[in-house]
Amino acid sequence: MAHDPHHEHLTEELAKQLEPVLSKSPQAIYLYLDDEHKICNKKFADMLGYDSVEAWVENETPLDDVLESDQEGVINAYMNASREFKASSFSASLVRKNKKQIDVSILMMPITYKEEVFVIHFISEK
Repeated sequence: MAHDPHHEHLTEELAKQLEPVLSKSPQAIYLYLDDEHKICNKKFADMLGYDSVEAWVENETPLDDVLESDQEGVINAYMNASREFKASSFSASLVRKNKKQIDVSILMMPITYKEEVFVIHFISEK
Protein backbone atom coordinates (compact mmCIF):
# COMPACT_ATOMS: atom_id res chain seq x y z
CA MET A 1 0.00 0.00 0.00
CA ALA A 2 1.33 3.43 -0.92
CA HIS A 3 2.28 5.69 1.96
CA ASP A 4 -0.36 8.39 2.49
CA PRO A 5 0.81 11.27 4.74
CA HIS A 6 -2.74 12.67 4.87
CA HIS A 7 -4.11 9.42 6.30
CA GLU A 8 -1.17 9.19 8.68
CA HIS A 9 -1.94 12.71 9.92
CA LEU A 10 -5.65 11.92 10.35
CA THR A 11 -4.85 8.75 12.28
CA GLU A 12 -2.57 10.69 14.62
CA GLU A 13 -5.14 13.47 15.10
CA LEU A 14 -7.96 11.06 15.88
CA ALA A 15 -5.77 9.02 18.22
CA LYS A 16 -4.90 12.23 20.06
CA GLN A 17 -8.60 13.09 20.47
CA LEU A 18 -9.33 9.57 21.68
CA GLU A 19 -6.31 9.44 24.01
CA PRO A 20 -8.40 9.44 27.21
CA VAL A 21 -10.35 6.43 25.94
CA LEU A 22 -7.24 4.65 24.68
CA SER A 23 -5.32 5.17 27.91
CA LYS A 24 -8.08 4.77 30.50
CA SER A 25 -10.29 2.04 29.13
CA PRO A 26 -9.97 -1.35 30.80
CA GLN A 27 -10.39 -2.89 27.34
CA ALA A 28 -7.85 -3.44 24.62
CA ILE A 29 -8.60 -1.00 21.79
CA TYR A 30 -7.45 -0.35 18.28
CA LEU A 31 -8.45 2.23 15.72
CA TYR A 32 -8.17 1.15 12.10
CA LEU A 33 -8.39 2.89 8.75
CA ASP A 34 -6.30 0.39 6.78
CA ASP A 35 -3.30 -1.88 7.29
CA GLU A 36 -0.90 1.08 7.25
CA HIS A 37 -3.02 3.60 9.17
CA LYS A 38 -3.93 2.25 12.57
CA ILE A 39 -3.19 2.74 16.24
CA CYS A 40 -3.81 0.69 19.37
CA ASN A 41 -3.55 1.14 23.08
CA LYS A 42 -0.81 -0.50 25.13
CA LYS A 43 -3.29 -3.00 26.53
CA PHE A 44 -3.95 -4.34 23.02
CA ALA A 45 -0.25 -4.50 22.12
CA ASP A 46 0.44 -6.32 25.39
CA MET A 47 -2.51 -8.70 24.86
CA LEU A 48 -0.95 -9.86 21.59
CA GLY A 49 2.61 -9.98 22.91
CA TYR A 50 4.03 -7.04 20.99
CA ASP A 51 6.90 -5.18 22.64
CA SER A 52 5.19 -1.83 22.10
CA VAL A 53 2.29 -0.04 20.43
CA GLU A 54 4.72 0.98 17.69
CA ALA A 55 5.62 -2.66 17.01
CA TRP A 56 1.95 -3.49 16.41
CA VAL A 57 1.47 -0.39 14.24
CA GLU A 58 4.47 -1.43 12.12
CA ASN A 59 2.93 -4.87 11.49
CA GLU A 60 1.90 -4.74 7.83
CA THR A 61 -0.44 -7.73 8.13
CA PRO A 62 -2.52 -7.23 11.29
CA LEU A 63 -5.00 -9.85 10.10
CA ASP A 64 -2.30 -12.41 10.97
CA ASP A 65 -3.16 -11.66 14.63
CA VAL A 66 -6.57 -13.31 14.04
CA LEU A 67 -7.00 -17.09 13.99
CA GLU A 68 -7.27 -18.07 10.34
CA SER A 69 -10.72 -19.62 10.77
CA ASP A 70 -12.02 -16.31 12.22
CA GLN A 71 -10.47 -13.98 9.65
CA GLU A 72 -13.44 -13.95 7.27
CA GLY A 73 -15.80 -13.00 10.11
CA VAL A 74 -13.53 -10.17 11.20
CA ILE A 75 -13.27 -8.91 7.62
CA ASN A 76 -17.06 -9.03 7.19
CA ALA A 77 -17.61 -7.13 10.45
CA TYR A 78 -15.06 -4.52 9.36
CA MET A 79 -16.76 -4.15 5.97
CA ASN A 80 -20.16 -3.77 7.63
CA ALA A 81 -18.76 -1.08 9.93
CA SER A 82 -16.81 0.83 7.29
CA ARG A 83 -19.31 0.60 4.42
CA GLU A 84 -22.70 0.08 6.05
CA PHE A 85 -21.98 2.02 9.28
CA LYS A 86 -23.14 -0.98 11.31
CA ALA A 87 -21.64 -1.76 14.69
CA SER A 88 -21.30 -5.39 15.67
CA SER A 89 -20.30 -7.54 18.59
CA PHE A 90 -18.86 -11.01 18.09
CA SER A 91 -16.43 -13.60 19.38
CA ALA A 92 -13.13 -14.50 17.74
CA SER A 93 -9.76 -15.95 18.58
CA LEU A 94 -6.58 -13.94 18.35
CA VAL A 95 -3.07 -15.33 18.06
CA ARG A 96 -0.34 -13.91 20.26
CA LYS A 97 3.21 -13.47 19.02
CA ASN A 98 4.11 -16.66 20.94
CA LYS A 99 1.40 -18.45 18.86
CA LYS A 100 -0.85 -18.94 21.89
CA GLN A 101 -4.51 -18.53 20.98
CA ILE A 102 -6.78 -16.30 23.08
CA ASP A 103 -10.55 -16.10 22.88
CA VAL A 104 -11.96 -12.58 22.83
CA SER A 105 -15.15 -10.60 22.47
CA ILE A 106 -14.93 -7.76 19.97
CA LEU A 107 -17.14 -4.71 19.65
CA MET A 108 -16.52 -3.01 16.31
CA MET A 109 -17.96 0.44 15.52
CA PRO A 110 -17.54 2.97 12.71
CA ILE A 111 -16.21 6.46 13.44
CA THR A 112 -16.05 9.19 10.82
CA TYR A 113 -13.34 11.79 11.02
CA LYS A 114 -12.71 14.45 8.38
CA GLU A 115 -14.57 12.45 5.73
CA GLU A 116 -12.73 9.19 6.40
CA VAL A 117 -14.30 6.14 8.02
CA PHE A 118 -12.26 4.55 10.77
CA VAL A 119 -13.37 1.49 12.70
CA ILE A 120 -12.73 1.31 16.42
CA HIS A 121 -12.43 -2.10 18.05
CA PHE A 122 -12.94 -2.79 21.75
CA ILE A 123 -11.55 -6.20 22.72
CA SER A 124 -12.07 -8.13 25.94
CA GLU A 125 -10.39 -11.42 26.72
CA LYS A 126 -12.88 -14.11 27.68
